[in-house]
Amino acid sequence: MKKYLAVFAAASIALSSFAAPASAGAMGANHLAAPGDVTLISQQKKQVADKFKRRVVRLITDEKPGTIIIDTNNKFLYYVEGKNRATRYGVGVGRDGFGWSGVVKIGRKAEWPEWRPPAEMRRREAAKGHMLPVVQKGGVDNPLGARAMYLYKGGRDTIFRIHGTNQPWTIGLNMSSGCIRMMNKDVEHLYDRAGVGSKVIVIGPGNRQGQVSFQDKGIDILRTMFGG
Repeated sequence: MKKYLAVFAAASIALSSFAAPASAGAMGANHLAAPGDVTLISQQKKQVADKFKRRVVRLITDEKPGTIIIDTNNKFLYYVEGKNRATRYGVGVGRDGFGWSGVVKIGRKAEWPEWRPPAEMRRREAAKGHMLPVVQKGGVDNPLGARAMYLYKGGRDTIFRIHGTNQPWTIGLNMSSGCIRMMNKDVEHLYDRAGVGSKVIVIGPGNRQGQVSFQDKGIDILRTMFGG
């Protein structure tokens, strides 16, 4: 017993270094018409901060298992698993002017998806001297990364996606044109769990997601140590 208590204590100390995000709750799903998702940047590639790495956490919410909650203010995506249980992923979100909120669903999914930047985005980037393709086949150089989950509202494509990225250093930042970016290994993990039809609550500017309550209580130490 002393041996297990010692292991538990050591793990508790180690896990305490991962700061839990501030508790969040929000209210307020019709502002869903924005362009696709790409940001062409030239900067030194940085490592993703520890707090944005995938963790199992204790999440208090009345949302049903299988629901996805995206807190764009704190740059976290939660996959609700059950009572006080969720997986938390770090994400990149929309830059100034491209944030949004709402309640949507996963309308379809694709592995190594092709990218079709909207005409508006192509015009906007062309004005900056960046010529974007009409379509880019899937692959490691594709801005949508390894997987994409297409977000629909009322049976129609919102043009927003949850997707991977070939710019993993942008996780935790406001860099996209409204889509939700994840590290490829994380979007693959979520893709295998979230099915078509899954409810997605996006909490962000405008509070258009309606009433939603959730509270992140931090790392689930026992699950982290022993799984389950």
